[in-house]
Amino acid sequence: MLQPHSGSDQEQVVDTMVELTRLSTLHRAIVAGGDGMQLYLALRRRGFLRIATPATCRVGRGQHAVGLIADRNSPACVEAELGRISPFLSTNAAVAVLINSREGSSSLKIRAALQAIGFRIEAGVRCQQGLVLSAYRHGFGQMEKAA
Repeated sequence: MLQPHSGSDQEQVVDTMVELTRLSTLHRAIVAGGDGMQLYLALRRRGFLRIATPATCRVGRGQHAVGLIADRNSPACVEAELGRISPFLSTNAAVAVLINSREGSSSLKIRAALQAIGFRIEAGVRCQQGLVLSAYRHGFGQMEKAA
């Protein structure tokens, strides 16, 4: 969990997610997960103003270029959050997911969930609070049209 008293750990996670997804202040991003609100606030403090949550978005129209999920509770929670933010993500979106690195099987389940919605994992970086996986969706709109 992103905890307020561990500022340097939280900053490390935010830095890692921003770098892996290449998030800029011009991108729209959506943040979700049990620790999503702390991540949301940390990004707003850094000047990222086009940040939203599934609760603040009305309709998923594929307008967000980046999705960030911070929930280290269980792979099932992360999978549920992936399903919640997927309609909000564009066809060429990037996603970063913070997971508990102590559970070896959790990264495999999350990898399968990402692949099911059209993402390919590009990198994984260990942080003090867990493992940050980044994935990209390339040409997902073409795959949807073919199906």
